[in-house]
Amino acid sequence: MFRSLLLATGLTLAALPFAPTIASAQTHAVYGDQARDHASILAMAGTFKVTFDMRETTPLVAGYTPYPAKLSGGHEVVRAIVDTPDHVVLQHLLVVTDGNAKTMVIKHWRQDWTWQPATVLVYTAAGRWTLRPLSETERRGAWSQTVWQTDDSPRYGGIGRWRYDDGATRWTSDETRRPLARRDATRNPPYDHYVGSNRHVLTPAGWVHEQDNAKIGLKDGRPATYVHEYVINTYTPATDFAVAAADAYWAKTKDYWAAVRTDWDRAIAKGSGLRVAEDASNGSTTGHQLMLLADDIAARETDQKSGEAEAANLIRRESGTS
Repeated sequence: MFRSLLLATGLTLAALPFAPTIASAQTHAVYGDQARDHASILAMAGTFKVTFDMRETTPLVAGYTPYPAKLSGGHEVVRAIVDTPDHVVLQHLLVVTDGNAKTMVIKHWRQDWTWQPATVLVYTAAGRWTLRPLSETERRGAWSQTVWQTDDSPRYGGIGRWRYDDGATRWTSDETRRPLARRDATRNPPYDHYVGSNRHVLTPAGWVHEQDNAKIGLKDGRPATYVHEYVINTYTPATDFAVAAADAYWAKTKDYWAAVRTDWDRAIAKGSGLRVAEDASNGSTTGHQLMLLADDIAARETDQKSGEAEAANLIRRESGTS
């Protein structure tokens, strides 16, 4: 199982005579405090008003005009659906109200955090992800973050350390390749992937998720960086929305989604990675159907056992692991 692979770290701070580690003699930036890091990750769970601010900034190809900034927002419930000292899974549930004042809950992205992992799942090419082994130096005092699509198929993963120097609590990933987000994939841009880094920062008003992206594609048959992008997603604690609707949806579908995660993990472990076609609107070609099955289970239009079996067959077929 993929989760078992991630948790097979083989390192503990007790075995490290130099942990926690001094990252900088000048700033005395300490990292490698597992318990403190774990608490920082859990601080991102809760109920929030969310704003999404995505801006292309610096064009690097002559004649390229950056797209206008994309601003949106809403409300999210973020629950820790797995919580152990070495592994935390945060599930985001988006709560929206349509034009008829009807509340809808949409399973949103998921972030998995693993302490000193043996591997990290990375995006390597269109429709392809690979388990990358990590050296002892990379793993020491570090957490991986793996980000998953709404249907629990993968997006990207990275490795980094929580730091607390200079009065700031933040985690910064290494620079990794990522597939296009829906905001870009649906408008047929000249670039076809990102290379970027993540930064999660706890603030007095909640927390933020920042991304620095280079948008890359082919030009005249050679890779070219078309433009840089800065993304900041802001999470401010709030309770003035339908939190109960999100929790009710999760109560009805959590066992189905646990089975789906297991199916993805099995496919990843079998192939030391994964191949699954990308879809501009749904992330992966499995996205639309897996989400519909969850809605049918929540509405009791499909029994859970049948829904799980159909989901398993779909994942095996689309990932070529039948």
